[in-house]
Amino acid sequence: MTIRSDIEIARAANKKPITEIGAKLGVPSEALVPYGHDKAKVGQAFIDTLADRPDGKLILVTAVNPTPAGEGKTTTTVGLGDGLNAIGKKAAICIREASLGPCFGMKGGAAGGGNAQVVPMEDMNLHFTGDFHAITSAHNLLSAMIDNHIYWGNSLEIDQRRVVWRRVMDMNDRALRQITASLGGVSNGFPSEAGFDITVASEVMACLCLATDLGDLERRLGEIIVAYRRDKSPIYARDIKADGAMTVLLKDAMQPNLVQTLENNPAFVHGGPFANIAHGCNSVIATRTALKLADYVVTEAGFGADLGAEKFMNIKCRKAGLSPAAVVVVATVRAMKMHGGVAKDALGTEDVAAVTAGCENLGRHIANLKSFGVPVVVAINHFVTDTDAEVAAIKAFAESRGAEAYLCRHWADGSAGVTELATRVAELADADMANFSPLYPDDKPLFDKIETIAKRIYRANEVLADTKIRAQLREWEEQGYGHLPICMAKTQYSFSSDPSLRGAPEGHGLPVREVRLSAGAGFIVVICGAIMTMPGLPRGPAAEAIRLNDTGEIEGLF
Repeated sequence: MTIRSDIEIARAANKKPITEIGAKLGVPSEALVPYGHDKAKVGQAFIDTLADRPDGKLILVTAVNPTPAGEGKTTTTVGLGDGLNAIGKKAAICIREASLGPCFGMKGGAAGGGNAQVVPMEDMNLHFTGDFHAITSAHNLLSAMIDNHIYWGNSLEIDQRRVVWRRVMDMNDRALRQITASLGGVSNGFPSEAGFDITVASEVMACLCLATDLGDLERRLGEIIVAYRRDKSPIYARDIKADGAMTVLLKDAMQPNLVQTLENNPAFVHGGPFANIAHGCNSVIATRTALKLADYVVTEAGFGADLGAEKFMNIKCRKAGLSPAAVVVVATVRAMKMHGGVAKDALGTEDVAAVTAGCENLGRHIANLKSFGVPVVVAINHFVTDTDAEVAAIKAFAESRGAEAYLCRHWADGSAGVTELATRVAELADADMANFSPLYPDDKPLFDKIETIAKRIYRANEVLADTKIRAQLREWEEQGYGHLPICMAKTQYSFSSDPSLRGAPEGHGLPVREVRLSAGAGFIVVICGAIMTMPGLPRGPAAEAIRLNDTGEIEGLF
């Protein structure tokens, strides 16, 4: 049997006009702003009419810590959405948009895989509807206006040494992490140190993804702290008078994007903060809109549950008033083997002992998620090399930790391969078993919040932070920011800050290198270890294999 690639499957998709997909959810054609025939934005005026409708059930898909073997979290999210529809439920999915950085770097696309994909896959993994470009432009407009204000007299008395607003671009470029700007003489401004982050780490991205409407977005943008005076009093984006123009640039980007799965079920794809350096969830407005239109909404949080799911619970749900009805943790036999110490080139050989050892990583995630008061189910994303004994080992381990595990074949079989999981998830959601609560209260001191995450989620024995960082946190508390949640920037590959430490380590120290106040987004970013907010390209970037073929089709993107 010939196995088709993801891109071949996506190209063969029988897509329906986007108006038909909208009609499945009761969205009239006039409420859609089409971007071609197969994707559209849902207009804010229509979204405003949904306020009094009851919410559907929210289902979160997360995963074990990622390994080079792959886990398939987005694939499972798409497959579960299709599976719910296949068993007669009215379901929609909500996922994030893809960043060009990892697409041309090493991660690949973000539209699922096999027979559980969102289409148009190529559009979604490239420029899509231009949202990331709008976010990049709005962010860098603020940067330009800060420099311009200083150039024309600096009436706000900005201390140029204390400008904290960096520039962004949606590409991995390590050379731009730290730069010197405004060289070349008086007409170019005042020389200064500066730097770039990747667009998905931008506070503008976070503001857009957490805002409820354009008014809330403008308020959040205005609250962004961009610099400080010599007396350390803050300068806000609204002081620079940039918030209005930034909102104008983001007017269309704020509207959620509607596309479809291979099985023609509705999918909202909107926003794209990474979970290792940002808060890792799709936009609040997309999730809320989907909950008003569907009975079940399947969404995902980036990377492993120690990052994406923790931030989904402690930041997104807390700020948006959301409450998940159930959580699905994705695991694979291959990933469990790697967490159990098996090298990537030996994954094809049966090793039940390694699977069982690696399941400690899965067990840690199950326990962590249950601590939020939500029922947890395990999805075993099937690979052809899996053996019955290895699958049985995961099922037995999950059962020993109080969670059911289901083998899922959605990559190969689409919705038909995930109906057992879909049926159980719907049962759990309908039973209203969840008693959701965030991990810490708003009024807990900031450093104590960091310690809570480090000790209860990562199982660290201490947080390593110097007196300067602790003093900065206390200063923010005195300024009225003590109620904000924590957004950890940490490696996705381990519970620790060491990416090579797989499995379920405990008793380690968590080094805090830097803290940043995202006053507009409404959280404190805590940068741990060697994590970078501007990634670099790998030795052999994916871009080397991406090109147009003789018929004008894109090759190598996924």
